[in-house]
Amino acid sequence: MEISNRSGKVLTLCAALVLFQTFVAAANDPVGRPNVIIILADDLGCGDMSLYDGWIKTPNIDRMATEGVRFTDFHSNGSVCSPTRAAFMTGRYQQRAGIVSVIVGRRDKIGLEPSEVTISGLLKNAGYKTALFGKWHCGTDIRHNPTNHGFDEFIGFLPGGCDYLTHGNWMDGTGVKNQKGYSTDIITDRSVDFIRRNKDKPFFLYVAHQAVHNYYQIPSDPPGTRGRDIPLSGKEAQRRYKIMLKDLDKGVGKILDTLKELDLDENTFVFFFSDNGDVRMSPNERPYRGGKFSNYEGGHRVPAVARWPGRIKAGWTSDALTVGMDLLPTVMDIVGVDISKQRKFDGISIKGHLLDQADLPDRKVFFGCEPEPGTALGTAMRDGNWKMQTRGDVVELYDLSKDIKETTNIAERHPNRTKVMKAAIARWKLEVTPPKK
Repeated sequence: MEISNRSGKVLTLCAALVLFQTFVAAANDPVGRPNVIIILADDLGCGDMSLYDGWIKTPNIDRMATEGVRFTDFHSNGSVCSPTRAAFMTGRYQQRAGIVSVIVGRRDKIGLEPSEVTISGLLKNAGYKTALFGKWHCGTDIRHNPTNHGFDEFIGFLPGGCDYLTHGNWMDGTGVKNQKGYSTDIITDRSVDFIRRNKDKPFFLYVAHQAVHNYYQIPSDPPGTRGRDIPLSGKEAQRRYKIMLKDLDKGVGKILDTLKELDLDENTFVFFFSDNGDVRMSPNERPYRGGKFSNYEGGHRVPAVARWPGRIKAGWTSDALTVGMDLLPTVMDIVGVDISKQRKFDGISIKGHLLDQADLPDRKVFFGCEPEPGTALGTAMRDGNWKMQTRGDVVELYDLSKDIKETTNIAERHPNRTKVMKAAIARWKLEVTPPKK
């Protein structure tokens, strides 16, 4: 049997089969799939950034929004570090992974177990080169190490906070390896280097910044400057905080410039957000009530921007309710990895919303540290514009469409609404509580 190709040459059946197999292999090969970069800031609230009319100019993050979409109702899954990171990594409520509060160094033995399905593991299995530079905060035991979650490369630190100037406890993979420089710049430079080394293959890069978490050390501080001797509030702290955020913003600019230089702009999806709300550093009136360690909007409504030139419409604003755990299903939808046969994910894909401004389905979203016994934060819930917060016997209800700063508790005015949402919170707690071993 003979088959003619477009050039008129005759192919034998055997050659045709080889050609067909090549086409199949090319279709399944990850080359050509978009790159993915997630940039996560630490303790950065909306009210601090010029992107949200804040007091510090962040031109490069603003540029992301000019070239993409800015979110006004995006939320971290928790109002502290570890739970948010666990939810982002797994696409599920952090309670399912047993990470409901801050992991405090090596004295806490909990962490993200290797059995968890993670965004990095899924992408690695799909042929992506993967890297994390910066803060992990999802466990310090060797089994919790990022390299056991699909990261080919990890340079950074495991606990929640470290010195910005000295890095004796930083890791390179599973081994301790000191790094030289200022934390924000190390993370940026490593990220840029990774992009350059992998420009010809699909990659997933998780840029997990330490900034703007205290202590407020800045690049001009001489080595040996002790963070604990630097004030945590007041004008000097604000001055330093501003420098730290501007340095982070410069890092974002370097990453964007590298993508443009290497002609990767239109093949790279970039998402920026923060792990929780602000630490009340702004000298101006803050847009929301509460901050870090709070279940008011200021604790978990965070800055977020998505950029993908040629795919995401430039310069639009999304007011859709979106959450950090949505990133895993969204990224998998974007790169074409089928997760329908994986475990149940709580997040949803917002690909259609990003690319076509399609409406998202109505859903209930929950926040908080519970069900850990004795936690003070309680649980919060969003149902459209309705917001409920429960702490023991205390129940608060707000209509965010009329009261974005959550100043007036209207639970008693809406007994049926209060009853329904309170019952939904109770059911959710039971659903996400890991079974006792």
